[in-house]
Amino acid sequence: MFRFKSRAGPRTWYPEGEQPRRKLEFEKKRIDGQPTGVTIGKQIHSPDSPLEIFAICDQGVCSFFWTPQEKQTETEENMSAEQFRSDGRDKCRLTFPSGPHCSVRLARSLSQKEETQHRHASFWTLKSSILASLKDLNQTLPEVHVERSASDQLLTHIEDLSSDDEASEEVSHTLDEAFQLCGRFMPTDAFRLHMVTWNVATAEPPEDVKSLLHLDVQPPTDLYVIGLQEVNATLLRFISDLIMEDSWSHVFMDTLAPRGFVKVSSVRMQGLLLLIFAKQIHLPFIRDIQTSYTRTGIFGYWGNKGNVSVRFSFYGHMVCFLNCHLAAHMNYALQRVDEFEYILETQNFDMNNTPQVLDHKVVFCFGDLNFRIADHGLHFLRSSINSGRLNLLWDRDQLTMMKKKEPFLQEFEEGPLNFKPTYKFDRNSETYDTSGKKRKPAWTDRILWRIKPKSLPSEDNDDRASVSTDNGQDEYPIQVIQDIYTSDMSYGVSDHKPVIATFSLELRKFFDTPLVHLSPEGIWSADLDAVLSYTVQEDFMSSTWDWIGLYKVGFKSAADYETFVWVRENELPETNEVVQVSVDRNDIPPLGGQYILGYYSTNLQSIIGLSDNFQIQESKRAVMEGLIPENINGHNK
Repeated sequence: MFRFKSRAGPRTWYPEGEQPRRKLEFEKKRIDGQPTGVTIGKQIHSPDSPLEIFAICDQGVCSFFWTPQEKQTETEENMSAEQFRSDGRDKCRLTFPSGPHCSVRLARSLSQKEETQHRHASFWTLKSSILASLKDLNQTLPEVHVERSASDQLLTHIEDLSSDDEASEEVSHTLDEAFQLCGRFMPTDAFRLHMVTWNVATAEPPEDVKSLLHLDVQPPTDLYVIGLQEVNATLLRFISDLIMEDSWSHVFMDTLAPRGFVKVSSVRMQGLLLLIFAKQIHLPFIRDIQTSYTRTGIFGYWGNKGNVSVRFSFYGHMVCFLNCHLAAHMNYALQRVDEFEYILETQNFDMNNTPQVLDHKVVFCFGDLNFRIADHGLHFLRSSINSGRLNLLWDRDQLTMMKKKEPFLQEFEEGPLNFKPTYKFDRNSETYDTSGKKRKPAWTDRILWRIKPKSLPSEDNDDRASVSTDNGQDEYPIQVIQDIYTSDMSYGVSDHKPVIATFSLELRKFFDTPLVHLSPEGIWSADLDAVLSYTVQEDFMSSTWDWIGLYKVGFKSAADYETFVWVRENELPETNEVVQVSVDRNDIPPLGGQYILGYYSTNLQSIIGLSDNFQIQESKRAVMEGLIPENINGHNK
């Protein structure tokens, strides 16, 4: 008998033929007319104590009673295990083909010699089974998955195990690790997140921001999050930007839209600007978008310091992005910490499940956090930077020092500072401040992240990865792996250099079906009224204020429509009901081209359904109005 501990309490594994004599009670169910035994996740209860036996299958850890030679039904037929899916879970059940009742013939008591022989034989059987299962699991785990390295280490460890009594504790610990690993693995999708933070010091954007966005990286980016500080916010300029998009938003939209990215949301508070872009294919799965802001300048009455934030649901996972600009100057480290904590505690959202920042499953906090490098003189700082010995400065970085004292900061993770301090530079150069003030270089611009609940990393884990476990019960875990954390020294319009981080988000989707299905009906041109149809595929909080936009392929945001129509006004549609809406010919672009339809939900603040791309034909009206020439190269149009 092997005993081992786990987070769920003590476990006991009884090898073949070693089950103690006691009457076992099985919970019985009928699924699809088939009588079944115990389902994964349930314990088998005996009169005196609960018993839970583990076996590893390709779906994870299957939990059921296992005595291969001692189980039988009333008609002597063996039980069989099979996988099935219920309530979104991959489960395993035992099937009793002949009827709803079973009896278990218990093993006789074994002599000490027989017990030793059985224990050794059963150990090698179990060891072989676990090794085979882990090898199969390894083939399905992606290379970037942190469990892949854990699985490799377990394989090596288990291969070295023996069945000697003195190894029992090691056996118990290793088996527990194997069960935890296999039980945690579920099919996941990986998404690439690209983040930029940059204090632009009121400068206008450069003509080219392509190198800042790593546009041609592989695998391709799914989400862009861009946080700017000190955007020009003079009164006249700020009012102008409220009426029209600011110049920074324009340059990023103009760069990303041709590559299929759409601005999902943006929020501005004086000089703070946060932009979220997503690949068009993800738009129907980004929902419940909300923005907020917190002022911390001049006792909380002025927005030159503070933060702006955007939160949303990404395939069902609640994520929040905070762009911060905290108090400046060397001696205000404690004030920066207080401001950061104040933002986290007081910023609220109108969401029942995530009313505050730290309620979200993943939180990214970034911006000009303004932490400096303490104690060292200017000469030592510059000498260490120029010689590439950045590690000499890490322990005096104020944020690193504060994390050792403040528990709430310890919940946030950050990659290694293997890039030069990003402040302060002479503009249009890579030379640190040569002005009369001669500001000391510092890592003021940072990107941090937090997973809820905090999963304490083990010594063997990759320190760039963190996993949401929800105390081990999360059916839909999310993993954040930082791939890049660096700065781009080529941009010189500001006295700060931009900081870039890329992440792999590995998650299991809560859903992958759009709430609304859209399609154009028939041929579209400006010569005739057109018809579109939509179908609500899942119930949601729809509204008669929802609308359907006609977008040119490569559109920049939800507001970048050519025209729109309201959804049916008299009543909300039933699920799976096909609703048709007409579009006036005068609202259809006469020149034609490639277009797409998008259903915008007023309550969810996002596009929740997209049609396939379709062609609008050039109209005769376009020729009559002189929008296109009637004759080109001798050919009539």
